[in-house]
Amino acid sequence: MNSQPSKSTSSRRRSPLRVLIAGGGVAGLEALLALRDLAGERVRLTLLSPAAEFVYRPMAVAEPFGRGRAAHHDLHRITEDVGAELLTGALAGVDEDGHVAVSAAGERLSYDALLVAVGAGSEPAFRGVLSWTPETDPQLFGGLLRDLDEGYVKRVAFIVPPGVAWVLPAYELALMTGWQAWGMGHDDVQVTVYTPEDAPLGLFGAQAAAAVRDDLEAAGVKAETGVYVAEDPGGSGRLILQPGERELDAERSVALPRAVGPGITGLPSDPRGFVLTDRYGKVPDAARVWAAGDAIAFPVKQGGLASQQADAAAESIAALAGADVEPEPFRPMLRGMMLTGRGRAWMRHGAAEAPSEGIAFRRALWWPPTKTGLSARRGGACPPGSAARRGQAVGADRREPTPAVRAGGRGASPRAAAASCRGIVRVWAHRAWRAGSWATVRAAPAGSRPR
Repeated sequence: MNSQPSKSTSSRRRSPLRVLIAGGGVAGLEALLALRDLAGERVRLTLLSPAAEFVYRPMAVAEPFGRGRAAHHDLHRITEDVGAELLTGALAGVDEDGHVAVSAAGERLSYDALLVAVGAGSEPAFRGVLSWTPETDPQLFGGLLRDLDEGYVKRVAFIVPPGVAWVLPAYELALMTGWQAWGMGHDDVQVTVYTPEDAPLGLFGAQAAAAVRDDLEAAGVKAETGVYVAEDPGGSGRLILQPGERELDAERSVALPRAVGPGITGLPSDPRGFVLTDRYGKVPDAARVWAAGDAIAFPVKQGGLASQQADAAAESIAALAGADVEPEPFRPMLRGMMLTGRGRAWMRHGAAEAPSEGIAFRRALWWPPTKTGLSARRGGACPPGSAARRGQAVGADRREPTPAVRAGGRGASPRAAAASCRGIVRVWAHRAWRAGSWATVRAAPAGSRPR
């Protein structure tokens, strides 16, 4: 059964469709910008966010090493620029029959269409083990680096717990720790990654796995694949490796967390609280509710995928508002940039590649060279003549936009935009790694320069 809105029905709409977007993260902002881009004045946009700023966190993994930091963006400026209303609050429940969203404070917000993009929470996988998240105080990890520097620690473990699909931060932390120890003059430090994967970063395909193995070897980092780490059921506090019931031999351990769903009251969810959707982001049995990003029951939680999911939902909502849009389903294209401790590696895996191969390269595979390849669905290819298209290295530390960025403005239609390097969120995500105002890199009409 096709759950998409009928064009004949949506085209009769005269007053703007009231769209409430719950969540001010990657998926929420991508949907906000996409809807304004696709539907124009056919929609009246409201963003509900518990925070007054958007924090772009992929570079937070580099902060303890002095190689980057999270970037902060004022949501008031973004919503004002888009012509949307910003409300402070967190979504707690949905009265789908009444088309009302209920905030954690009990405020009732009516809508014609609701997009749930509230993200996911996290919980430590093990007791007594440092759990790394992008929100982790870098000083906590800095304590480990200080102990390495002073020679107190010689064996460090980075653990991917069972059930965690987005594992790239574990490899980045391990690689940067290995190189940091070497730079401190310690050649006797053993850094090991323990993971249930069949191959390191196998999610990106065989090419990426081979490239990651080379990077690990160069940094002196070991990887034990096909192993599951569990707490000792006897309560000793030890960590046990399965199969084999071996004790994990490390003086310090760092684990990735497990994601926890938002558990929105009134919406169908899986046992861990993640919202159920179809490939268009539509929530089943909810006529006017969509969801995207880490809040949904898709196993991989990653910013690039979240923006692609938001695009699919935004197209469906825009069609409901009467826009001349043919909604397309979410087709995951996984993109990631890995910090190796001595450079950067770009990886891509999706329908365009052989099922088991993927692509790994030392040059940028998209532009701007942001960490997660945000909004890859709309900006899948770089403009002819751009540095990334020619296979040249792109300047991730440049302070001024290159001609490729200036030329990557909005085309005449959503489909034309897919032929550019723009991407709705990727344009302002470019701001995350260069100085200046968010508005200076906002999407501009074809042939013009961003203001």
